Amino acid sequence: MGKSRRTVPEELLLLALDPTTGTTAQPQTLDLGLAGAQLVELSLAGRIVPEGDRIAVVLARPTGDPTLDHALELLRRRGSPVRAAHWIGGPRLGLRQTYLAHLERCGMVTAVPGQVCGVLPTTRYQASDDCTNAAIKQRLDTAIRTGVPPDPRTAALAALAHSVGLGKHLYPGNEGRSSRSRLRDLIRYDPLGGMVAHAVMDVQNGLPAQQNRSAQGSSGTAGTSRSAGSSGARAAGRGTGGRVAASRVGVR
Repeated sequence: MGKSRRTVPEELLLLALDPTTGTTAQPQTLDLGLAGAQLVELSLAGRIVPEGDRIAVVLARPTGDPTLDHALELLRRRGSPVRAAHWIGGPRLGLRQTYLAHLERCGMVTAVPGQVCGVLPTTRYQASDDCTNAAIKQRLDTAIRTGVPPDPRTAALAALAHSVGLGKHLYPGNEGRSSRSRLRDLIRYDPLGGMVAHAVMDVQNGLPAQQNRSAQGSSGTAGTSRSAGSSGARAAGRGTGGRVAASRVGVR
């Protein structure tokens, strides 16, 4: 894959990194978003394709990115297409710390050791290049401001940022309300990114897979069920001011 461009998981984590505190916003839900971002990046790399609400491996060749290749291998071992929500809510947590270590190795962030209350060790992370973070944010700002359909990578990034509740981190306060709304609306510009983002929100809202399957059977079409489930997830997000409830699947 090479490193000529940053991956969607890397960009999502950089967006979540608070330059003041050196910590990440939405730490409880970010692992889910990063798992979803891996699916988006693997799809952009031609390794997986969506089949309804499932993900199928079509090319098992490594990408050259160790974190993505680990995810690809886990998907390959499944042997059959896996539901996006099952994958995202599976027992592969700790991705936030994995990606922070990955970004440090790549030189994108710098780890700054410290202490809490002068006793407990802690680590803060600072972006090595503020211009890089600004450029990522600028892509979202441009899509929000101009209304021009963004490229699939930017649309997927916007969808994932919304799905994990980064809207208030990126566009805080009352003055950012319209931008948060437009960020949410960008979800429609990338079908895969939208599907993955909805799966992230489904997991956060604790929607069981069996319920989703039952809804599909009663509706007669998978598309109708997906729309209904997605609307419920979006409504739940709006009902909490753009934030989503903490997952009931053991998110750290």
